[in-house]
Amino acid sequence: MPNRSTAYQQEIELALKDKSYGTHPKELYEPISYIMSLGGKRLRPVLVMMGCDFFGGDTSKAIHPAVAVELFHNFTLVHDDIMDKAPLRRNQPTVHIKWNDNTAILSADAMMVKAYQELCKADLTILPKLLDIFSDTAVKVCEGQQLDMNFEKLPKVSILHYLKMIELKTAVLLAGSLKIGSIIGNAREEDAQSLYNFGKHIGIAFQLQDDILDVFADADKFGKQKGGDIIANKKTYLLLKAMEIAEGNRYMKEELQQWINAPEFNPQEKVEAVTSIYNFLNVKELAHQEMKKQYDIALTHLKPIPVDETKKQELIAFAESLMVRQI
Repeated sequence: MPNRSTAYQQEIELALKDKSYGTHPKELYEPISYIMSLGGKRLRPVLVMMGCDFFGGDTSKAIHPAVAVELFHNFTLVHDDIMDKAPLRRNQPTVHIKWNDNTAILSADAMMVKAYQELCKADLTILPKLLDIFSDTAVKVCEGQQLDMNFEKLPKVSILHYLKMIELKTAVLLAGSLKIGSIIGNAREEDAQSLYNFGKHIGIAFQLQDDILDVFADADKFGKQKGGDIIANKKTYLLLKAMEIAEGNRYMKEELQQWINAPEFNPQEKVEAVTSIYNFLNVKELAHQEMKKQYDIALTHLKPIPVDETKKQELIAFAESLMVRQI
């Protein structure tokens, strides 16, 4: 990770460490402190800072909006984990496991409100625009999550629909983070939008890599339940591509459908069997190709922005660091 992004990450960690979310009732606030203390790359708030710096803005004015984005992101994680019945987050028990579903829902709701409170500490002259971007992004993330849940009930989902879903669920928050930073950095609207599009396609590539990591990563390094997507029959790029290719292979199609439709199964056995099908059909490599395609599209949106080439290279280096997570 380039030095500048590391410095921003440390700045954000310091801002979060010094932050009090509230004390009473402790059942409401302890889960917030817990999830926020679990760490992570702080990718989205770093992008707020980098978006501001990209256009030569004062990054000290981006701290509160960056914290707002991180609070919102963690709010979505708490709710996602409840919906997915996920036991682990960053190698630690998820909030609903450590406490209970109701506590997790309420604490996450409070986080969303806290996020808006942080955002409202931004410069008043640009606050309406920031609120508009932030709120639009938040609604899109919810749309993406609902589509993801809808897909679980559908027998067939196209790759195109899947890419649109991950654009909403994952990519728009990365894109929105960069655009919020751009506005704080006084970017022209068209340049802020170009940076948004860069972030959107980087975000799609990032999620495709997440799909791959869920199945093929070293579980200790990934920090989440390995094969969780397979166990939950999540319509990931890997599964959809496997189903598409298996149309021409009756044996593979039947085996895949048996595992998808099995009402009872041994989770480890299912993960190993479906992974074996993925390997046979070479879907990991195909997912990598789509990931590379999205990454290359992202770079085309960065090219026309009239800023110093050094700034672009810093952002590209940061984006590249996201694409080399452990597999």
